[in-house]
Amino acid sequence: MNKPKPLISAILNLNLHPKPLFSNPIHLMALTQTRITHSDPPQNDAEDDVLCSNPEQTQEEQPSSHSLDETPSFVGSPGKYLTGVSRFERAWAHWTKLGRPKLIVAPMVDNSELPFRMLCRKYGAEAAYTPMLHSRIFNENPKYRSEEFTTCKEDRPLFVQFCANDPDILLEAARRVESHCDYVDINLGCPQRIARRGYYGAFLMDNLPLVKSLVEKLALNLNVPVSCKIRVFPKLEDTLKYAKMLEDAGCSLLAVHGRTRDEKDGKKFRADWNAIKAVKNELRIPVLANGNIRHMDDVRNCLEETGADGVLSAETLLENPALFAGFRTSNWVVDNEKDSIDGKLDQADLVVQYLKLCEKYPVPWRMIRSHVHKMLGDWFRVQPQVREELNAQSRLTLEFLYGLVDQLRELGVRVLLHQKDDASATGNLAEVIGIDYPDQCELSRRCLE
Repeated sequence: MNKPKPLISAILNLNLHPKPLFSNPIHLMALTQTRITHSDPPQNDAEDDVLCSNPEQTQEEQPSSHSLDETPSFVGSPGKYLTGVSRFERAWAHWTKLGRPKLIVAPMVDNSELPFRMLCRKYGAEAAYTPMLHSRIFNENPKYRSEEFTTCKEDRPLFVQFCANDPDILLEAARRVESHCDYVDINLGCPQRIARRGYYGAFLMDNLPLVKSLVEKLALNLNVPVSCKIRVFPKLEDTLKYAKMLEDAGCSLLAVHGRTRDEKDGKKFRADWNAIKAVKNELRIPVLANGNIRHMDDVRNCLEETGADGVLSAETLLENPALFAGFRTSNWVVDNEKDSIDGKLDQADLVVQYLKLCEKYPVPWRMIRSHVHKMLGDWFRVQPQVREELNAQSRLTLEFLYGLVDQLRELGVRVLLHQKDDASATGNLAEVIGIDYPDQCELSRRCLE
């Protein structure tokens, strides 16, 4: 079957205009559990689980919820994903309806929450995943649901990701969110010890019949497509059999992290783009590439080398949420400074924008603390005493964090983000991505307005 050709559009032009900043969030419902964390500092117990909401907010001002009974608008219907060629046509029709997003925020536990997703979207991200949600706790605990999953109408396209090892529990959780997302995603790639203990994520690679049953359960019963995110096996033939099994079970989109379950350190192990390319060539559904995406040159190279339909970035976005707008941190321009220009943006600017989004969309303080450490990591290395002040706070406030940014600036710290001064590279990127990628200087102006 011939896959549809990429649509040429001005998606980035649409996404990069600063939004008048956004509508009321949708809060669903769930509780604190043992988590993987990406932050440098220790957690501060219960205080960091408190939402950063305004205690004086009236009941009328509380964010409104959308009904969980709403039926999503989507190409296809439940129970039809296992019916031959038409299933692949529906998978592509749905992806095309979403605009074929190519620049995507990867799922990150405690880190890809609503305010951060919206910040990344402002700077070019075209789609995003929620943090991984624990399906059983999501069903059982209203507090967990309301704190761990929030969204708003501008937060689309959206993948809601669950970990699970029971098809019925997974389906119950998925039904709670299907009217608020474009895909329900199954986490089959988490390699951390918590996933081993909980028997989910990449540790289900040892039980492929269970994995197949999870996918089939959702594909046969949901009103939105099911997607999966996996890691590769050490042997390519095993990876290809795994991917084909997922497609046959009803997966409508597959994201492939090009590292094995044992390759946890992204700085030590390079993702295998050749394995991703092989999966893309094997399957008839959209395939996304994950791994080694540190700046837009990597985006271009990955799309060219793998043929993937989009890329995911995780760790680099935590330090630089403006990655997809063409900005890069100084460590990626050291050997090529003559080709880079001052992007007129720094990470402190991004922290302030993130905090303003947190005022709009309250999230637990542990998430905010983690993001501040990640985005200001280079700054704290210059003024470590400011980082110690942050770590000493058992209870954070937005006022303190705004003041911390001001303090760094008063100390003369500024670590600039850079952009590549190469018009031909911009043109090549537009050709590879298949969208009208705007001039870098114009892009800077829009993002900073």
